[in-house]
Amino acid sequence: MDNIETQIAVAQKDLKLYSHRAIGGATFLGGPLASGYMIGENFKVLNQPKKGRITLILGIVSTVILFVGILMVPEEIMNKIPNIVIPAIYIAIILGLVEHTQGEALKSHKDNDHIFFSGWRAAGIGLISLLIIGIGLFGYIYYETSNPVYDIYDNTIEVFSQNETESLKFYDNIDSKDNPTLIKELDAIVIPKWEENVDIIEKLNTLDGLPSDLIEQNKALLDYSELRLQSFILIRKTIAEDTDLYDNELNILNTKIEAALNALN
Repeated sequence: MDNIETQIAVAQKDLKLYSHRAIGGATFLGGPLASGYMIGENFKVLNQPKKGRITLILGIVSTVILFVGILMVPEEIMNKIPNIVIPAIYIAIILGLVEHTQGEALKSHKDNDHIFFSGWRAAGIGLISLLIIGIGLFGYIYYETSNPVYDIYDNTIEVFSQNETESLKFYDNIDSKDNPTLIKELDAIVIPKWEENVDIIEKLNTLDGLPSDLIEQNKALLDYSELRLQSFILIRKTIAEDTDLYDNELNILNTKIEAALNALN
């Protein structure tokens, strides 16, 4: 081997790449952002800088899409998904892409006893990526929670809750009151409270900049309020007519109310 060939061989041997294992571990810690950086660095070493830049950009974009998507998924659905599932899916996808785009180069690098970056370096990249993501999420959450619409919403929902509490007191002494008293209470307090609650939710839906989670909550609250209103109107009809003809319909409404409450909790 002449001097030039020796220099090339030494140079190639001194070039470091990130292995499959290193990329997988860093991705587990820091998500697609970490893998985008590491795969991009591999492309640069393999003399494909354009692919390196594209990969880094894709890593950033994928991270944003991933976490925005997670934040948009309703909490009750996310609670049903085991914590390991989402990372396992994107790690598998990323490692598949590594194998497809760099598999042969990484195998050749290993077979020729060339140098790989250490696992500690990969872990550091993963932790730095995690820190960057954490800062981004903190900024997003801070921005969202500082939105003045939350204060308006909370104050208005407090009125909704007070109406609910006052109206449900109707059941406390229902057996000890005569029918005229019950009808008077329904007309003066209970039914108007739920009509007001329906109106409250409809007005809240008109607020500009209402976050998606509150929009979803309003749908459930409106459904619940309308069911309560229907139920109390039917109870009034039952009392006024002194009949049990509406018992089946009331039972159906009560079942729906229970389901609506479960959806809200």
